[in-house]
Amino acid sequence: MQRIRPFFMRAHRVAIDVIDDAMIDGLALRQNVVASLAQRKRRNGLPLRDDERERQVLERARQRAGRWQLDPLDAERLMRATIECAVDKQVRGEVERTGRTVAFSSLRDRLLALLPPPRVLAVPLRLVPDPWQQRFVEMVVERVLQAPLAAGKLDFLVDRRLAIQINDLGIRWVLTVRDGRIHHCGCKAEAEAAVQGNALEFMLLAGRLEDADTLFFQRRLALTGDTELGLTARNLLDQLPWESVPLALRIGLHRLATLASDAREAHGRIRGKPAPRALAQLPPAKA
Repeated sequence: MQRIRPFFMRAHRVAIDVIDDAMIDGLALRQNVVASLAQRKRRNGLPLRDDERERQVLERARQRAGRWQLDPLDAERLMRATIECAVDKQVRGEVERTGRTVAFSSLRDRLLALLPPPRVLAVPLRLVPDPWQQRFVEMVVERVLQAPLAAGKLDFLVDRRLAIQINDLGIRWVLTVRDGRIHHCGCKAEAEAAVQGNALEFMLLAGRLEDADTLFFQRRLALTGDTELGLTARNLLDQLPWESVPLALRIGLHRLATLASDAREAHGRIRGKPAPRALAQLPPAKA
């Protein structure tokens, strides 16, 4: 009899091990299903826990325990522990996900902050000869404003001069319309009115990330000089037929504006202050 007892003990222990393994496998399977459900909850903005659903799970466990002559309280304790394990895993996953997002954002900010602000380009741009600037500006502006120029919407600039001043780059272009074409009169030419602001604001406008009304209202762009001429130019900027601009140029302007905007916001976050949203008092246009 003493020889048989160890055999039965080992057999029972093997059976218990198999049952325990099945319980762990079931717990793992349950948590995988719960994790999938948690993702859907997160996407739909639903809370992590559902008290009514947990009550139903516990009640179902008590009823099932009764079929096997088990103590319902034992079944309830087991299911409560299972639920808490699942919730704890979801919370840990949310924390890890948030941590990864914050780490990614921090790394992205540091990389974006390596991009120099536009004012760094001011010195080399001043070294570009005026005739080169003149040809480049005429080519780009004519390409962007080709449709309104052909439709006569730029006739208000015939024999009149409008300055475009990019303050942080130290750039000033004076434009007029003559013989059905846009001409750059030179950086030092007199102008009747001026549209001025920083490089990013002009990029946001060109990339269609901001509209002219918003930029002027927030004083991130400003008008000086002849009011009527300036307002006409402002309305043209606001009503610019974006679809007439070549697709490749639109995509390039949009991506460049997005990159510049993200870089400025990253600089602000790293320095612990928000990116500037309004311009300081601008100097008057040269007359």
